[in-house]
Amino acid sequence: MAKYTEEVKELLELIGGKENISAVSHCMTRMRFVLADEKKAKTKEIEKIKCVKGTFTQAGQYQVIIGNDVSTFYNEFTAYAGVEGVSKEAAKQAAKGNQNWAQKAMSNLGEIFAPIIPALICGGLILGFRNVIDSIAFFENGTKTLVDISQFWAGIDSFLWLIGEAIFHLLPVGIVWSITKKMGTTQILGIILGLTLVSSQLLNGFSVASTPASEIPVWDFGFAKVQMIGYQGQVIAAMMAGFVLVYLEKFFRKICPAVVSMIVVPFCSLVPAVFIAHMVVGPIGWTIGNAIASVVYAGLTSNIRYVFAAVFGLVYAPIVMTGLHHMTNAIDTQLVTQTGGTILWPMIALSNIAQGSSVLAMSMLQKKNERAQQVNVPACISCYLGVTEPALFGVNLKYVFPLVCGMIGSAAAAVISVGFGVEATSIGVGGLPGILSIKPQFYLYFLMAMAAAIVIPFVLTLIVGRKRLSGEELYGEEEEARMEEQAEEKVREEAGEEAEVSEVKELKAGLTGKVIPLDEVPDDVFSQHIMGDGVAIEPENDTVVAPADAKVSVVMEDSRHACGLVFPNGAELLIHVGVDTVDMNGDGFELLVKEGDQVRAGQPLIRFDKDKIRAAGHPTVTMFIITEQGNAGNIEYLTGMDAVAGETTVIRFE
Repeated sequence: MAKYTEEVKELLELIGGKENISAVSHCMTRMRFVLADEKKAKTKEIEKIKCVKGTFTQAGQYQVIIGNDVSTFYNEFTAYAGVEGVSKEAAKQAAKGNQNWAQKAMSNLGEIFAPIIPALICGGLILGFRNVIDSIAFFENGTKTLVDISQFWAGIDSFLWLIGEAIFHLLPVGIVWSITKKMGTTQILGIILGLTLVSSQLLNGFSVASTPASEIPVWDFGFAKVQMIGYQGQVIAAMMAGFVLVYLEKFFRKICPAVVSMIVVPFCSLVPAVFIAHMVVGPIGWTIGNAIASVVYAGLTSNIRYVFAAVFGLVYAPIVMTGLHHMTNAIDTQLVTQTGGTILWPMIALSNIAQGSSVLAMSMLQKKNERAQQVNVPACISCYLGVTEPALFGVNLKYVFPLVCGMIGSAAAAVISVGFGVEATSIGVGGLPGILSIKPQFYLYFLMAMAAAIVIPFVLTLIVGRKRLSGEELYGEEEEARMEEQAEEKVREEAGEEAEVSEVKELKAGLTGKVIPLDEVPDDVFSQHIMGDGVAIEPENDTVVAPADAKVSVVMEDSRHACGLVFPNGAELLIHVGVDTVDMNGDGFELLVKEGDQVRAGQPLIRFDKDKIRAAGHPTVTMFIITEQGNAGNIEYLTGMDAVAGETTVIRFE
């Protein structure tokens, strides 16, 4: 007889019936539904179902927390409902159907930039450091920089540009590669197309604004001439070129016979894509950039400069994301030449500060989220030093509301700056050190604008984030109905006879490492004890061992990142390696047991690769959760010490 017959019937009815299910999958603890209409799901009633421990919605998926018996529930549910389960990746793709066009656009942008975020963060820190040593005149009465007075630091500055140039000047290569990777086409063709956009044969894109049109080299085809312009640092042109290549390759794959596809498809995809990139996409990008530059110059010299300041401060960060912000250098240069100073550069520095302040607030909100902090902290530092790309693409664009809060703070700061006529002597260092490029008579006013750029985004992001993050990551702040723990024996002999309860007094550490409370785990399902109480371990080794004699009740065969144990006293333990590691689809994990195995204390259960988990952007912290108490009495959880796998007691039963 099925174990969850009544619960399955209830859930199917309350979730809106079979016709409301677009896709369904499961992970170690949760049923993951993609619903045609999420409003039909009766959340409060679903959470009252006996085996349900909570619900929440994330990334278009309606997730129902069942526990470590979810695979059994899933099999019974799909059989009863007559629906076919799909993979977790397929469910993610189906979930995009529940997003509006803006959410889909942001999701796609996030997926394109996610693989290159580590490089952007590294580059941001490097450029920020170079800004400090080669642009700030700390020495000889404010006339020389550290690079000016030290050959050693001059060498360091020059050498580090090798990395900075590779990351930011050659950014189109990474963008086009990421697009081909996401779209499932040939990645090496994407890399080659990206390289043609930044080839040394072309005029560097950063030099176009200062180069007379007559001196720009051209390709002469007789009937037409095309400017040989590089697209260093450009985002829009690179993305458009990447999608041109992707759709050309998909088209030729579809129509080309397999026997000649290896020859025809790459040639017919890459060559036209390169032509289109330089003859159509590139000129469109530069036209957009020139138009923006003209509007900025007109706004700075008009009678509505306050309105312009607010608009410029508001939109500058999105302009940075397109790569078109480099056109402002030409305007700054012209202003300095004509008037001896520029009021545009201070607004740019203030926009850097505002976006950095939004990231600082996100860092405060996510202080217990180890994975988020790995991006937040370096992105905030580089942003405050004048390099915003890591903050924009790595944090603010991902959540959207920090980007908007930063834009609002930037607009307010820009109005203050322009209102008091703040001028910089020239293009200088962005971010907080930007004050060093400001004319001394405007220091006080610029400090006022800086205060607005720091306080407004920080406060707004905190206020909005406390509401949005809790609402998106975990539906409902507190669990309304907790499942009462039932003390029943679940270990039975294979013949079906009731097993004899043995005395299980303690569980040893399953890993070597620091034992921490569940409250510090960067995942709300665990940290809020929705699955049950337990401990977590920051691993120093790479193999999880059984904490006592037990039977393996469940394993995740596909993802291999988790398993469940049942002890002779009926207590059940969920072991979950890492946070969100189900997304790795088993890469980096080796499952050493199977469901139904009897294991001895200290026997290896799961082997994992910590480096791969971190490279995928996931914390390695491993949870040991008592999901059912069984016949155990009071349970004591021991944390705050360094444990040795198989030796140190971390859980005691009374």
